[in-house]
Amino acid sequence: MVPIGTGGGAVLSFLASAIQAKAIAEIGTGTGVSGLWLLRGMQSDGVLTSVDLEAEHQRLARETFTEAGFAPQRFRLIAGAGLDVMPRLTDAGYDLVFLDGDKVEYGEYLEQAVRLVRPGGLIAFDNALWHDRVADPSQRDPETTAIREVVQRVATDDRLRSMLVPLGDGLLVAQLLT
Repeated sequence: MVPIGTGGGAVLSFLASAIQAKAIAEIGTGTGVSGLWLLRGMQSDGVLTSVDLEAEHQRLARETFTEAGFAPQRFRLIAGAGLDVMPRLTDAGYDLVFLDGDKVEYGEYLEQAVRLVRPGGLIAFDNALWHDRVADPSQRDPETTAIREVVQRVATDDRLRSMLVPLGDGLLVAQLLT
């Protein structure tokens, strides 16, 4: 598990600020690095909902957020697998959905994220370049294949306007049009 880099984090913070996000869902809490970037960009009364399978990750994230000065009511940490928790989150209830969980599940995350984000809201996938493997057709491991497929699906989905930000390990960002 490698946390998002400074460039990708700055982009997330900027996007959250640009759309005046009050509700963000994150799949893959990690140690809280991406969540911290998102919290910094959100409205001061916004709430980050972050989902991770590992209780230790969430404990570290809670410490990270608290040490950075964010009150406990600004974040909600949910223990569980992304695909188990996402169906229970509110339809069109989020301004931004950030996905950095199990890469093999990116395609399924996309369908859930389209349901979760409000019209005009954003969906962002971390690791969209996957260590420069996505552009190499000879790379066929399950993670690379899943990321390559989600990049293609996002690019051809009429409901979405998208761009691939080639910072760090790549950030795929899509706006829900409908």
